[in-house]
Amino acid sequence: MTDADINFYFDPVYPFAWMTSKWVRLVQSQRDYTVDWRFISLRLVNAEVDYDSHFPPEYEAGHTAGLRLLRVVHRAGPSTAARSSARSTRHWAGTSSTPRPRAPPRHRASSTRVAPHCSSRRPWRRWAPRHLVGALDDDSLDLGIRAETEEALALTGKNVGTPIIHFQPPTGVAFFGPVISRLPDEDDAVRLWDHVLGLAAFPGFAELKRSLRELPQLRALGVDPGEVGVEQDWHGGSRRTKR
Repeated sequence: MTDADINFYFDPVYPFAWMTSKWVRLVQSQRDYTVDWRFISLRLVNAEVDYDSHFPPEYEAGHTAGLRLLRVVHRAGPSTAARSSARSTRHWAGTSSTPRPRAPPRHRASSTRVAPHCSSRRPWRRWAPRHLVGALDDDSLDLGIRAETEEALALTGKNVGTPIIHFQPPTGVAFFGPVISRLPDEDDAVRLWDHVLGLAAFPGFAELKRSLRELPQLRALGVDPGEVGVEQDWHGGSRRTKR
C-alpha cells in the first residue's frame, strides 16, 4: 500500500473503467488528491470461467489483451501506470496515434471489440522500447498482476469488476465503481465525488446498483461527446450470456 489519497484499480480494456478514471482525474485536478493507479486483470479474475459458455464472442480475446497491456506497464514500473492510463484514455477517446479499430455496431458494443490491436506487437513498437514490447507475452509477470488483483478483491469481495476505488488507504473503505457512462463537467464532477464519498463513509453501506447502462461517451465505441449511448442490460459487470 502507498500513502496516496486514492488507490484506483483498473483494467485498460474496460471502457467504463476509463470513463471513471477520467472523472477521478477531473476531481483530482480540483481537490489536489494523489492517486496510485494500480492493476486488476479481468482475465485473471475470470481465470476459471468458461468464456465460450458464459460470455459473448471476443470477450476472452479482449480480456487477454488487457492482461498483455498490464504486463507491459508492470515491467515498466509503477511510475508508468499513470502514463498508461492517459494513453489508453486517448485510445478510448479516439485520439490515439495507434490505428483504431472500426467502432462496433451500437447494439453489440463491448470493450473487447475495440482493443484488438493490444493483441499485436506492431502498435507497441511506436510506443514502448523493445524490452517492454517483449513483456506482452511474458506470463511470469502475471504473478505481480495477480497479487494486485487479489489485493483489490480482498478489499471489496470477489463478485465485482473494475474499477475499484480504495478511499484513504490502507484503512479506508473500498468499492467497485462508480460505473458512469457520461463525463460530468467540473462542478458536477466534484458534487458526484462528494456524494460517492458520503456513501462510502457510512458504516455498513454495501451496494447501490442498477444493471441498465448507457454505452460510455467514448469515440472508440461510436459515441461522441454530447451524445447518449444506447442503453443495455448488463449482468455481473459484463454482457454475460449466463448469470
